Amino acid sequence: MPMSPAVSPTEALSPELVPPSPAAPGEILLELVDDDGVTIGTGEKLWAHQQPGRLHRAFSVFLFDRQGRLLLQRRALGKYHSPGVWSNTCCGHPYPGEQPFTAAARRTAEELGAAPALLCEAGTVRYDLPDEASGLIEREWNHLFVGLVTAELEPDPEEIEDTRFVTAAELRELRAEKAFSVWFETVFEAALPGIREIAGHDW
Repeated sequence: MPMSPAVSPTEALSPELVPPSPAAPGEILLELVDDDGVTIGTGEKLWAHQQPGRLHRAFSVFLFDRQGRLLLQRRALGKYHSPGVWSNTCCGHPYPGEQPFTAAARRTAEELGAAPALLCEAGTVRYDLPDEASGLIEREWNHLFVGLVTAELEPDPEEIEDTRFVTAAELRELRAEKAFSVWFETVFEAALPGIREIAGHDW
């Protein structure tokens, strides 16, 4: 499936697109969706991830360097969900009413200290994936994005423990040795057509 045309991420960060403030101090709201991905309301973030889970909108980003290597992140040890495991470049949840593309560009810049140089839509995938380590569940309607990163990284230590650029072969080796997020395989496989358009058919 061809990807939609690339859009400059900086366009997605204009002031008029700033997301609304959370409903209460310290409360982060997610956009709840039905089985067709249509918005049906909002829900508090932790509540939506507790069993049995509530289907909500999310995004996953896969960025590559000029050599076609995938940027992975190891999630910070202090995160409440999936701490210390490896995962894709960036993932998260749009604020209610925020476009997934806008959220993906914003959150990538916030976590990595470097905005994508190119970002393209690569489809969606829905999944229900329990995380045995935390007892939480990922019930997500996930918007996938692939692109390029060319700026020097300045990861936020509260979000990211480590980063690594890997080839397809190095990714296979790392996955055999290290723990990855429960959603990684699902979103990676779903994004592969878009990944190959960006990084080549070695992937």
